Amino acid sequence: MKISILYDNTVCNPDLTPDWGFACLVEADGHTLLFDTGAKGGLLIGNLDKLGISPSIIDTVFLSHNHWDHIGGLHDFLSIQPATVVAPATCPVPSRAKNIITVKDPVQIDDNIYSTGSLDDFEQSLVIRQDNRSVVVVGCSHPGVGRIMNAASRYGKMGALIGGLHGFCDFSLLETLDAVCPVHCTQQIGEIKRRFPNKYLEGGAGRMLVF
Repeated sequence: MKISILYDNTVCNPDLTPDWGFACLVEADGHTLLFDTGAKGGLLIGNLDKLGISPSIIDTVFLSHNHWDHIGGLHDFLSIQPATVVAPATCPVPSRAKNIITVKDPVQIDDNIYSTGSLDDFEQSLVIRQDNRSVVVVGCSHPGVGRIMNAASRYGKMGALIGGLHGFCDFSLLETLDAVCPVHCTQQIGEIKRRFPNKYLEGGAGRMLVF
């Protein structure tokens, strides 16, 4: 499994452009999925191009929630690659999608790929199962990291957490994880790095994580 951060407030690859927002590419079990689309379609597509990634390989777009910095690039992306869109009901219906899957309850998206369901009828998170562990990708964690982890646990033991955590500070929840990569809106990145130096993974656009 490989997860490539495409859109983030910072960059680890100086050729890429940073901006407030989040998107990442998930490659697992023969599937290629775009998680969120950042704020600006041109910037998202530009970062993909600089990484040598063709939008044509992406078959599914998974939207975490209806905030501009996570869905702002959707229209431009679908204009060049009309993929299937998996989204909570609170997200606007994209006109150029190949297919639309509206998520309310926990659901399997594909082989070993799941949604936690739309928590608070607002935000869903992505779960990718690998062997006996899973990697969970989050947008902003508005429903709370604890609730997301609990929802994800139905698919097996959680090994890694990647994404925006906003004001999360219940650090004890991270003790059972193998890895954590806090990005975008996370306010306590420095404290997470200090407390969990052996689990912390640096984010930034261009970062590639292999599990």
